[in-house]
Amino acid sequence: MTELDILTHAYPPLIVFAAALFMLVLPRVLGYALGALSLAAVTVIAYLIPDGAYLTTTFLGFADIQPFFVDEFSRLVGLGLGFLGTFAVIYAYSSGASRVQGAFALAYVASAIGATFAGDWLVLVFMWELMAVTSTVLIWNYGGDAIRSGYRYAIAHGIGGSLLLFAVTAHYAQVGEFTYGAGVADGVGIAHTVPALLAVLGIGVNVAFVGFHTWLPDTYPKPHFATSVFLAAFTTKTSALILYRAFPDGHLYLAYMGGLMAVYGVVFALLQHDMRALLSYHIQAQLGYIVAGIGIGSAIGIAGAMGHLFNNVLYKSLLFMAVGVVIYRTGENDLYKLGGLWKEMPLTAIAFLVGALSITAVPGFSGFVSKGMVLDAADPGYYGGPEYQALYWLLFIGAIGTFLSFIKLGFYVFLHGPSDRTVKDAETGQTVAMFSVGGACLVLGLPIIGWPVFTDLLPLVDGSAVVTPDFETTLHPYSPGHLFDFLVLATVSVVGFKIIRKPLSKLDLGDPAMFVNPATYYVGRGSMVAVTDTYRAVDAAAVGLVRQVYWIGNNPVLAVDALGRRMPDWMVELEERQPADGGRPSTIHLRASIGLTVLILTVILTIMLLLLV
Repeated sequence: MTELDILTHAYPPLIVFAAALFMLVLPRVLGYALGALSLAAVTVIAYLIPDGAYLTTTFLGFADIQPFFVDEFSRLVGLGLGFLGTFAVIYAYSSGASRVQGAFALAYVASAIGATFAGDWLVLVFMWELMAVTSTVLIWNYGGDAIRSGYRYAIAHGIGGSLLLFAVTAHYAQVGEFTYGAGVADGVGIAHTVPALLAVLGIGVNVAFVGFHTWLPDTYPKPHFATSVFLAAFTTKTSALILYRAFPDGHLYLAYMGGLMAVYGVVFALLQHDMRALLSYHIQAQLGYIVAGIGIGSAIGIAGAMGHLFNNVLYKSLLFMAVGVVIYRTGENDLYKLGGLWKEMPLTAIAFLVGALSITAVPGFSGFVSKGMVLDAADPGYYGGPEYQALYWLLFIGAIGTFLSFIKLGFYVFLHGPSDRTVKDAETGQTVAMFSVGGACLVLGLPIIGWPVFTDLLPLVDGSAVVTPDFETTLHPYSPGHLFDFLVLATVSVVGFKIIRKPLSKLDLGDPAMFVNPATYYVGRGSMVAVTDTYRAVDAAAVGLVRQVYWIGNNPVLAVDALGRRMPDWMVELEERQPADGGRPSTIHLRASIGLTVLILTVILTIMLLLLV
């Protein structure tokens, strides 16, 4: 067996899931080492294995099921998740995460990687649901406030997963196959009309469409800070890849949803006091660029979206790592209660700076390259049509808001005033993890030597050129136009922060979409009470009717006499069970259980249905 054959049989999710099981029984240091090695192996496999469908099998009677499918898209996302996951495990170990927490995290990572490499909708549904379950138990593992938010998280992802399941079922009913794109009229994506509508809603929950996003800032700030690093990278980014699988040709509505996400996310990020809540809203904002690129549907838009997805896996997790170290050392989540920490924690401050420069798309960092590609795809002055003019300005406003947010976060945590705390810097493992991920953000964005390596990893890109059968263009991320746009962006942001800093610090406005949480509670509770009370009333009426009929059967004379004299108080005698004229009292107490009543009603309804048929 050749090395290639070994790779094609090395199913990445199974490798990571096996490491999760071993972590439960091995000593903590060995368990975490095995977990990091398993994800390093996933990175190597994703990079080396050729494109193709592997381990094709029959499952549940369906043929040609492809659990391991590699193309340009799954390769890129697999590389990002494997690389980040390796250092997230090292970070978690140095942050004091338990073996159980680490095992849950690895199981979650395994399911996300399984969804990434799925080659058909059936495998995807299984991995999608497993991803929801494992991430929920990972959140619950921390206890405290994470329990309630974890329940809300589970409800949101349960609804989204159900919608996606319905979409896949409708897709199969329409085209007769599960393989991506098979049987669809244009050969790509999910079937049109009903399957597409259900899919965009179900996937929209996971990628945090505006209005579907409340689970994200509600949940990610609550668990162990090392758990937040994993959560930041896997669910939303994997789901963005699946959004592309469903809609590879894009759609105007998707593009503008991305623009709204970019603006909505940064607005509410700016209003946050909790550091991880701020970063969570920026997950939504950065996903906006990815969704916009997918929605535009052009070659450069899709390539830029996938590049931004890869970068977001890195720099967003890096930022959660840096903020996590601050929480770890100070015990404080409120950014306004910190300040001056750069002297106490210089390594963490540098790591934060690298992440902030990456997410704000500063030249020299990989975020500058990918965000520039998405903006070019929307800009009518480059490759966008006139229908994307408003989208371009939404994305540009989102970029300004991103700059403002990270000036704010860095200023209040690391620069503002002298520190009144004496704290240590990051642990060794935390530093290794942060600087490794940060190094990738820097190296892949360097002018001349770095960015062509990064773009060559992207789908539809060959070296520094976007190439498709009907489109070809050379990329110039460091062109004078791009650099000038950055100068405008940076100048507006720095001046704007000086103007809004003090008023902004006094604002503490909530996200209006959060009404979903109490609404869900009260609607759910009201529905449950209404159903149970209705059942109780029906049950009481049915039992009362049976008692009356039984009593009449045993006391016909009294019943006829009562009816003849129209005396409604004969029911009183029912309770007293007084015999009359040879009658005898009932000795049976008719009190049906819920299960028995349901069984009886089911039998009766079944018989009626058969008679009707």
